[in-house]
Amino acid sequence: MKPTNKSTQDKYEIKEHQSIDLLKELHILTRDGKMNQDSRRKLKQVYHLVQFIEPIITELFATKESVQLIDFGSGKSYLGFILYDLIGKLQSKPLEIIGIELRKDLVDYCQTLALKLQFNNMAFHLLSTDEAIQSTDLPPTVDIVTALHACNTATDDAIRFALAKHVEHLVLVPCCQAEVASFLRKKKSIEGEDSYLAQIWRHPIHSREFGSHITNVLRTLQLESHGYQVTVTELVGWEHSMKNELIIASKGLNSKQQNKAREDLNTLLNKLQLHELVTRFN
Repeated sequence: MKPTNKSTQDKYEIKEHQSIDLLKELHILTRDGKMNQDSRRKLKQVYHLVQFIEPIITELFATKESVQLIDFGSGKSYLGFILYDLIGKLQSKPLEIIGIELRKDLVDYCQTLALKLQFNNMAFHLLSTDEAIQSTDLPPTVDIVTALHACNTATDDAIRFALAKHVEHLVLVPCCQAEVASFLRKKKSIEGEDSYLAQIWRHPIHSREFGSHITNVLRTLQLESHGYQVTVTELVGWEHSMKNELIIASKGLNSKQQNKAREDLNTLLNKLQLHELVTRFN
């Protein structure tokens, strides 16, 4: 007899060694072990992201005795916990996963859950970006920075932290980029020969969508200007989430490529007259 579609899905979605207690605590599974459609979508997104991160971890372990991953704006740390559950606890070397969050209740919740599950190489800290950069509670060397659905400028905070710490790899899924759109809405017109560009964001829906798009373009150029080779792709199918752009960055560009990216970044900021954002994307 062929398995039913449901049993096939369950086999695919719940891995053999996964902690059922964790999935219940994260409300991915109900108390009686069921999964609703919303939880199924959320789990699929996180699993898909894990597939991008796992090869990076494997490559790092080939030359390192431990790997340090910072999950920025970790929230309830769906990504961190599932990464540790699927990958970290199976390693012969320590994979340290550290969540950085500004909400104390979530830091306390995650720390309690990690202790309960005996995920001994997980930790959570209540820190701003500036505090995290300076903190002696964090490892002096960080290998990977992740940020899943980090809202508005939180993705930029993760990038700023990674640049300050000379992190080798970033895996980012931005969300709700409103800052650039707010600047665009203030610029109803552009003077000079580039005045036609203002037509791109003349209507509110276009300023929102173009603002979100150009924010991620500026982020990729910023990362390239600092020596990262960047890949931008979709996380999962659009039917599962509109917050779907995945940015993967790893050190690897030469100085000529960095200079070209910096030149393009500055030209773009000048053409769009986003002079207020030069410091942010420097």
